[in-house]
Amino acid sequence: MQAYEDGAYEDWNAERAAAIIAAGKDREGPLLPILHGFMAAFGYVPEPAVPMVAEALNLSRAEVHGVVTFYHDFRREPAGRHVVKLCRAESCQAAGCERLADHLEEKLGIGFGETTPDGRVTLEPIYCLGLCALSPAALIDDRVVARLDEKRLDAVLAETLR
Repeated sequence: MQAYEDGAYEDWNAERAAAIIAAGKDREGPLLPILHGFMAAFGYVPEPAVPMVAEALNLSRAEVHGVVTFYHDFRREPAGRHVVKLCRAESCQAAGCERLADHLEEKLGIGFGETTPDGRVTLEPIYCLGLCALSPAALIDDRVVARLDEKRLDAVLAETLR
């Protein structure tokens, strides 16, 4: 998924949501593709979309809400213009990602799952990028970076956030 850039995602629109639901509801296992459709269109799963999906798929709102909240990739609010995902799986933990996590939280002034007040950066955990041999690793605006330490992470962030 592309990181949020000004104008990269559409503003919430019920008609657009209905079109996404209509395009996906006859697929096998339609819930996840519809939710991914919302993510692609809006950058998150808007709360008003939940009852629309529930009704279209004959599910309860709680079932849809449960899926949205279970998977980390489904956001319930718009992300910042840049998304920094630090891998916090076992290999990255062994290679020092917790130190990097503390560094990021201090540098950005936010915790994981939060967006800076200016809407510039969202910080999220991710659990395994499949780069265990190159740990610790992160995904910054769909760019995979590995063998991170504070200095390299700062350099990548400075380049990304220019």
